Amino acid sequence: MSPLSLDLSPDLFPALTEAQADPDGPGAHRPALRFGDRSLTYGELAATASALAARVAEAGRIAVWATPTLETAVAVVAALVAGVPAVPLNPKSGESELGHIVSDSAPTLVLAAQGTQLPPALAALERLDIDIDTSAPAAGLPSPGAPDPGTPALIVYTSGTTGPPKGAVIPRRAIATTLDALADAWQWTGDDVLVHGLPLFHVHGLILGILGPLRRGGSVRHLGRFETAGVTRELGEGGATMLFGVPTMYHRIAETLPDDPALAKALSRARLLVSGSAALPVHDHERIAQATGRRVIERYGMTETLMNTSVRADGEPRAGTVGVPLPGVELRLTEEDGTTAVEAYDGETVGEIQVRGPNLFTEYLNRPEATAAAFTEDGWFRTGDMAVRDPDGYVRIVGRKATDLIKSGGYKIGAGEIENALLEHPGVREAAVTGEPDADLGERIVAWIVPADFQSPPTVDELADHVARRLAPHKRPRVVHHLDALPRNDMGKIMKRALTHD
Repeated sequence: MSPLSLDLSPDLFPALTEAQADPDGPGAHRPALRFGDRSLTYGELAATASALAARVAEAGRIAVWATPTLETAVAVVAALVAGVPAVPLNPKSGESELGHIVSDSAPTLVLAAQGTQLPPALAALERLDIDIDTSAPAAGLPSPGAPDPGTPALIVYTSGTTGPPKGAVIPRRAIATTLDALADAWQWTGDDVLVHGLPLFHVHGLILGILGPLRRGGSVRHLGRFETAGVTRELGEGGATMLFGVPTMYHRIAETLPDDPALAKALSRARLLVSGSAALPVHDHERIAQATGRRVIERYGMTETLMNTSVRADGEPRAGTVGVPLPGVELRLTEEDGTTAVEAYDGETVGEIQVRGPNLFTEYLNRPEATAAAFTEDGWFRTGDMAVRDPDGYVRIVGRKATDLIKSGGYKIGAGEIENALLEHPGVREAAVTGEPDADLGERIVAWIVPADFQSPPTVDELADHVARRLAPHKRPRVVHHLDALPRNDMGKIMKRALTHD
């Protein structure tokens, strides 16, 4: 592994600063952002973002209506340039959730693209329309001093599966260290062109997908809405080098590949295919690799930690794993008591992931008790994710502690490996696994599947035998439910709490 030098200076975007200092230089004419047929060079982005930064510099905190548009990217960059914390708002959030976030974060104004209709929950906020004027000269920053690396950069709200969404305060330090660690792991440079169609209100699409290319001095082409045709266009004749996606996107790619040789050819040209936000089924890994000769690599992170691990570009792209800890990140597995470290890195012993490093958030906004509960006394963050580690350090996530750890017949079983086994069955299109109370076993394993053919779905005995042959008899499902579709959130994660059977 190569040594890593983390730039903790307040300047998150050296290429942008260079373009601002020399608007006629070659760096100013390099492409930075493209959304559809609208684009900005680094010089144009410097001019637009600095002008907006001057207007928001005195704001205590700003909300950004985070549509997948050029305006959202400019707004967030402007906030970071000005040193003002930004709160990305999910446009699909309901009124009560938006009301909670606005009340909790107390922004002084909301930034939105011109002509965008905002919901009533934001009516009380002063509105500032984002004006992208590429003819304006780059303005100097009005703030008297550069922000400290510990200064809050973003407040990103969690999904709120266990209560009202919590605002994770992410410092500038965490953004810089995560993006630099990924640059080391992925050999990410200013020559890379990234393609994705991810939403811009969360870590994956916004920090990795927009701020990542800008920190490297490269460019990003946002698809607006994910479509395989867009992937074909950008990775094919468009010459893009990297693709970011979530498992639902890669599943659609895998389903399309047999009938779309142009897509297979385009993907084969990519330098790096990256999946995140949830586990990519091994079955989809193998289908994509077989059709394109390229293997998707996975990484692991959270809102509170940004990125923790990744398969390296110069490492083994091992399907079903999220690679090794990133430079600067400490990772350990602990037993159920949360304090005793798991010593057996044997690929079988399950423990909860805890992490420590400069990539962590600083607090949950206005939630001191929740913040304290999230950390151990010696400063490790409790992720709530369960995993095993191979002897060479590779990490394999087996599920969430709250929903994916099943205790059956004296065994601790991760739902993830059973889901992967089920997806290898030709009669299963989608799969999720949960546990439910059992008087004899403690918990029994329940499979929720979307059949490939609803006229002849696989039986419980057929699936139980299938899993038992691949894993172990105690990991076979005892109950199977057939569904039309699995409930998922905006990032493609299965919402297991919605899987109930009356």
